[in-house]
Amino acid sequence: MRIRPIAVLSAAAVSAVLLAGCSGGAAPDASPTSTTPVVDLCSAAAPSGAASDAVTVEGEFGTESTATFTTPLEIPELQTTVITEGSGDPVEAGQLVTYALTAFSADTGEKLGSLGYGDNPVLPAQISPDNPIGQVLGCATPGTRVVATFPPSDPNAGEVYIFDLIDVVPDAAWGEPQEPVDGMPAVTLADDGAPTIELPGGDAPTAVQLETLKKGDGPTVAAGDTVLVQYTGVKWSDGSVFDSSWEKGTPASFQTTGVVDGFRQALEGQTVGSQVVVVIPPEFGYGEGEINDADLKGETLVFVVDILGVQHAAVQ
Repeated sequence: MRIRPIAVLSAAAVSAVLLAGCSGGAAPDASPTSTTPVVDLCSAAAPSGAASDAVTVEGEFGTESTATFTTPLEIPELQTTVITEGSGDPVEAGQLVTYALTAFSADTGEKLGSLGYGDNPVLPAQISPDNPIGQVLGCATPGTRVVATFPPSDPNAGEVYIFDLIDVVPDAAWGEPQEPVDGMPAVTLADDGAPTIELPGGDAPTAVQLETLKKGDGPTVAAGDTVLVQYTGVKWSDGSVFDSSWEKGTPASFQTTGVVDGFRQALEGQTVGSQVVVVIPPEFGYGEGEINDADLKGETLVFVVDILGVQHAAVQ
């Protein structure tokens, strides 16, 4: 697959964000004297033009379709043309969205590849006026299909994309609540879904303990997959929070093979939309050692994990 990689936006050229996952950051401080214009999501969408209007699309929304155009297609700037309008509420800046796309060479019309269709999901992306997803889709409604034409940018040639805005994804687990398991940590949720963890009495367990709090209906996470999650972790020794995506203000993405073994066990075999609580003894976490404030050695850890999305590992 020869789809252009993640690239940085500039005012003159926009490169497609593929496998973008969720990128977040603190918003700049507003000031009454600021001269920087505020761009909302609706007005962030690139306008249509001769290049994007020249593309004919065949195929239904949500399927891998074809794009036909006279080659080579001259693309002076990013242009977008809405092919199919969706329904429901327009997306809002900061929301997580699922999408799919197919890419074509502007020089030859050759199909370069596709992502997000069928059993090939991509991670949900956070949409904003400042990222390429927002500048292609704007404040579209789910079900919208857009043609986007990207101008050449070193080292990439011009390209044509068919974008399908699939849906908005909640930023907390949405699965069916499950019966609680005796002896496991108790979890209460704030209105936004952020968990508070109450530890049970007694000694810390010596084996990994798992409990599914909510059972999602999405794809199953397999070994080596990349996931998008919300999580909070506390120490068994004192109940203090040592890490939390909720406190950072954005979900996190990583491969299941890139975390400690106990956390990996909490992910693999679970379904998207699920919420899991896992108790991780030191052997399956950061190792044995004297407990201290400098690291997590010797600590039994408890995580509550919301699985928001998965992108399957490439088959070798």
